[in-house]
Amino acid sequence: MHSWNLSVKDAIQIQKELAPKLICKGKPDNIRLVAGSDLSYKKEENLGFCVIVNFRFPELEVVEMVFLTMEVTFPYVPGLLSFREGPIVLKAFEKLQNRPNVILFDGQGVAHPRKFGIASHIGLLLNIPSIGCAKSRLYGEYKEPGIEKGSSEILVDRSGEQIGSVLRTRNNVKPIFVSPGHLVGFDESVEIVMQCVTKYRIPEPTRIADMEVERYKKEHN
Repeated sequence: MHSWNLSVKDAIQIQKELAPKLICKGKPDNIRLVAGSDLSYKKEENLGFCVIVNFRFPELEVVEMVFLTMEVTFPYVPGLLSFREGPIVLKAFEKLQNRPNVILFDGQGVAHPRKFGIASHIGLLLNIPSIGCAKSRLYGEYKEPGIEKGSSEILVDRSGEQIGSVLRTRNNVKPIFVSPGHLVGFDESVEIVMQCVTKYRIPEPTRIADMEVERYKKEHN
């Protein structure tokens, strides 16, 4: 574990040093619990709100839900989201009674300029398989996937190397951007995410986490 009290320059250096430690292949042998994590903020109070929801898999039934409020110390800098959100997520994770087999994040895994988004960062620190499920692209180029549910195209960096997948989770809806965080492969990430999709565009673990964190933040008023 590294310090979170860092300059932007030091944070970028940590990403460069830790990214080669990621393992982007395979998946857990027996997935029984999948968690979704999401955060929200109150800028005027400099507070971050985190929710982690644990689901039984593949049934997608909620097993437990933990909440945490914490002061945010790192500024908002594109590409350095994990340094802003990481301390809150890790503290919230300590409250879970059940260790998930996979965590889905509303953010990027290796689909990142330095191949080290929040799903990669937290997955590596916790040594848990993790997947980034972002609603929009941060980095990379792609061809639009087919309009049918389950259609996908690869997301590549400037060298042409795959850094993620552009996945259509429902017919005729905007795709999402799926990338391995740690201990999960590219195809396996897409497979797991599709198994977590119900009738909505966003996979259930991060969709419910997003709803619950907004409700939790409102209760703070």
